[in-house]
Amino acid sequence: MAATIRLMKFGKRGYPTYRIVVLDKRKKRDGSYLEKVGTYNPHTEPATLLIDDVKLADWLKKGATLSDGMHKLLKNRKTK
Repeated sequence: MAATIRLMKFGKRGYPTYRIVVLDKRKKRDGSYLEKVGTYNPHTEPATLLIDDVKLADWLKKGATLSDGMHKLLKNRKTK
C-alpha cells in the first residue's frame, strides 16, 4: 500500500484548520485515514504546528511519502 502524509482540512468555513494524517494515496483528501500524526493551525500568530515526531519518523521509515504541502511545512519548521 502506498501511504502519504498530508494535510486534512476541517473547521468552519473561512477558518480552516488541518489535521496531519497518514492515508492511502488513492483516497480523497477528506476520506478515512490510517493515523493522525499532528495538527496545523495557520490562524494563530505564529502558526501552530504540533507533530508527534515518533509517529512521523515511524511512517517515513515504513515508506510513506510527504505531500508537497507537508514538505513545505516541515522545511519551514526546521529553519526557524
